[in-house]
Amino acid sequence: MSRVDEMIQRLCPDGVEYKKLEDIGTFTRGSGIQKRDFVEDGKPCIHYGQIYTRYGMTASKAISSISKTHFAKSKKALPGDVIIAITSENIEDVCTPLVWEGDAPVAISGHSCAFHTNENPRYIAYCISGELFQKQKSKFARGIKVVEAKPSDLGKAKIPVPPLEIQREIVRVLDSFTEIEAELEAELEARKAQYTHYRDRLLSRESLEKMAGNKVFSTSIESICHRICSGGTPSTKNPEYYRGGNIPWVRTQDVDYSVIDKTSAHITEKGLANSAAKWIPAGCVIVAMYGATAAKVAMNSIPVTTNQACCNLNVNEDSALSRYVYHWLACHYEDLKSLGEGSQANISAKKVKSYPVLLPPLHVQQQVVDILDRFDALTASLTDGLPAEIEARRQQYEYYRDKLLDFPREEA
Repeated sequence: MSRVDEMIQRLCPDGVEYKKLEDIGTFTRGSGIQKRDFVEDGKPCIHYGQIYTRYGMTASKAISSISKTHFAKSKKALPGDVIIAITSENIEDVCTPLVWEGDAPVAISGHSCAFHTNENPRYIAYCISGELFQKQKSKFARGIKVVEAKPSDLGKAKIPVPPLEIQREIVRVLDSFTEIEAELEAELEARKAQYTHYRDRLLSRESLEKMAGNKVFSTSIESICHRICSGGTPSTKNPEYYRGGNIPWVRTQDVDYSVIDKTSAHITEKGLANSAAKWIPAGCVIVAMYGATAAKVAMNSIPVTTNQACCNLNVNEDSALSRYVYHWLACHYEDLKSLGEGSQANISAKKVKSYPVLLPPLHVQQQVVDILDRFDALTASLTDGLPAEIEARRQQYEYYRDKLLDFPREEA
């Protein structure tokens, strides 16, 4: 029998009472704080979008600040409060909890609320993340493009409320799982940062000129390509364009610093003939122009077709090596992405074509490619196991979290 089971048997022989959140605490809805209100030196604030993108489950320091004047009139979370994001673009992120463990109040934005309780705040956060609460959330979170959960609805959700001694022990167990996962994620990020650092140094003008004896010149992507094209999307209203298709069709989600040897989608010959999709040969550099992967790159090891959101570079190997161009664009991802326009920061084929590239002689390009490919392979071999281990630990944590929070109900 586990320590938690022993404590439940000793302290809750008749089971654990399940209570509504509104019966064990109070909600304070945040006030208007937008990203444009952030200042360099001010008072701490938390924007709702940061809760599920920038923070973990707890925080003792705020990432952002607002002016003292704005802070004075803002709604705040107190130390020990659970800050909950009540608005998102998807159901998964709505109600993401963040335990504020700072030593002073923090201002919170209007699409979040602070839950103040005398129960263990980390325990409450684990409950909100757990299976029981998530099932209840699916019934009261509303919206399509924007999903919202009102504090009044949150208050009706029930969670098990054992004595504080049991809550503390459950938190201790679950914290150990999250600490291991955090350590693994930090190691993975360190490996990626190390690779990026050496790649950026190798592709700097100073490094290239040293390798090439100053024989380096700048040109545009367009000037080193036989052909640059995008693709197309067959009408989704016609199933004959997709059903049973065996033509590999690349979409932007496939473009993520990889070698594409298979695709997540296929089209038929009819789909190809009745759309702007077109074949590109193996060995092209593919640049995503729209969506979440905009400005990321990949290479195809097999002939493929693509949709219109891909800019496909058929590099002239007499001028530049495709693999060198791939590494160059991967190195300059942030800069290329910054050229994007619109709310989704989409980039255009025109921007890709005119993007500058530093070219040393071909033999030096090959040296660069050999070094980066070896480094890439070494980094991959070191990190391949880490994502799998992180996922295994996450599944283990979720299993024990839901099991530990599945209490026998108190008899009426």
